[in-house]
Amino acid sequence: MPRPLPQAEPFRIKVVEPVTMISREERRQKIEAAGLNLFGLKSTEVYIDLLTDSGTSAMSDNQWAGMMLGDEAYAGSKNYFNLQAAVADIMGFPFVVPTHQGRAAENLLLSLRLKPGQYVPNNMHFDTTKGHVLHKQGIPVDLVIEEAYDPTSNHPFKGDMDVDKLDDFLLKNGDNTPMVLLTVTCNSGGGQPVSMANIKAVAEVARKYGKPFYIDACRFAENAYFIKQREDGYQDKDIVDITREMFALADGCTMSAKKDALVNIGGFLATRDAALHQEAGALGVLFEGFPTYGGLAGRDMEAIARGLREVVNEDYLAYRIGQVKYLADQLLSFGVPIIEPAGGHAVYLDATRFLPHIPQSQFPAQALGVELYVEGGVRGVEIGTALAGRNPQTGDHDYPKLEMLRLTIPRRVYTNRHMDVIAVACANVYERREEIRGLEMIYETPILRHFTAKFRRK
Repeated sequence: MPRPLPQAEPFRIKVVEPVTMISREERRQKIEAAGLNLFGLKSTEVYIDLLTDSGTSAMSDNQWAGMMLGDEAYAGSKNYFNLQAAVADIMGFPFVVPTHQGRAAENLLLSLRLKPGQYVPNNMHFDTTKGHVLHKQGIPVDLVIEEAYDPTSNHPFKGDMDVDKLDDFLLKNGDNTPMVLLTVTCNSGGGQPVSMANIKAVAEVARKYGKPFYIDACRFAENAYFIKQREDGYQDKDIVDITREMFALADGCTMSAKKDALVNIGGFLATRDAALHQEAGALGVLFEGFPTYGGLAGRDMEAIARGLREVVNEDYLAYRIGQVKYLADQLLSFGVPIIEPAGGHAVYLDATRFLPHIPQSQFPAQALGVELYVEGGVRGVEIGTALAGRNPQTGDHDYPKLEMLRLTIPRRVYTNRHMDVIAVACANVYERREEIRGLEMIYETPILRHFTAKFRRK
C-alpha cells in the first residue's frame, strides 16, 4: 500500500520578512520597560508574534493584484461595488457600510440600536464588543453553554449559546433588549465554533420576541469549516453554501475583515434592513467617511472583496485549522494544559491549571504571557482578568470563568517549524511554573484597560 501523502500548505512562499531573536536578557529588559504588558513591545522585539490574527494575515497574489486596481474616487468607488457584490454572494446581505475595522462596525450598530440601561445578550462578548456595549451604558450578558467553561470538555460546539437561557432572559427582559448577538467562532471561549443547529435555534428565539439577530462574523469561514467537519448533514456541502445558510438566519453582521477576509485593515456592517443601512451610512460619515469608502482606500475594499471569496476555499481552511491543531497536539504531548478541543484561530493555554498557585486577582494569564516572551520571544495575549475589566456597578475585577493566554496564529504567515518552537517554549515555561509570581496592576483605563495597562510583579 502506498503511504498517504502528508498535507502541505496550499500556497507557495514568494516574499519573506527576516525575523531575529534578541537575547534573553534583552527580552527581560524590554518587557520590564513595557510595564509587563505585551502590547507595549515593539514588533522588532518579538520573535514569533501571536498577539493577534487581526490584520496580520499574508495576502495572496490575487489580493495584491486587486490592490493595484484601487479606485481613488471619494464617492461611488468601483471597489465599493465589488465589495458589495462579494458580501451579497458569500453572505447574502444586500446592504453594506464599509468601516476602517470591525470595532467601528460595532460602534455604528450599537450607537444606533442600544440605549443606556439596555441589555445585549451574546454567547460570549469579546473585548471590543463588550467595550462598545459598556461605552453606550448598556449591559453585556453572556449566555454561552456551560460546557464552554470546562477546559477539558471535548464538546464539538462549545461556542453555542444556551437557547433556554436566552428564551428565559428575553421573557423577563425583552422590553429592554434591542437585539441578540452571536459571535462565530467564540473568541472568549477558546475560539470554539457555533453549530448550525444552534444558530437556527437562536434565530428562532430572537424572532419569537421580535428582536433583530446579528452575527459577529469575523471568523465565519472557520466556523463554517467546523460545521462541515463536525455537524451531521454538512459533510458533503461546500463551505460557501454553509456560510450562506448561516447568514440566511441573521438580520445582519458586523465584520472585522482583518480576520477571515485575509486583509490588513478594514471591516463592514452588513444588513437586510434598508433603514438601518441608511442610518449607519449617515452616522458613518461622521466617524468613518462617505458610505462608499468608510475610512478605506479603494484598494483596501478590493482586497476585502477578493479575500472574502478566497477564504471559503476548503483546502485553505483545512490547512488553517490543521495548523492550529498541530500546535495544540504538540502542547498536549508535553503535558501543557490548554483549552480543548483546539479552536479555529488560536490555541489557548489554560492559565488556571498552568499556574494554580496564582489567584485571579494577580493576573495569572498575564504573568504566563510575560514568561513565555522571556523564554522564547513568543508574544501571546491575555484573555482573562485583565481583559475582562471591572464590574461597572461595584468597581471590582470582573473575574471570568476562564483565565487564558491566547496564542493566535496569523493566517498564511508561519510554518509548522515555528509551531515547534512555540511548543517547546511553552513546555520550558511549564517545567518552571512554580517559580512564576503573580502581578499587580498599577495603571489602567476605564474601558479596554488591557491594551495599555501597566503591571509589576508581586
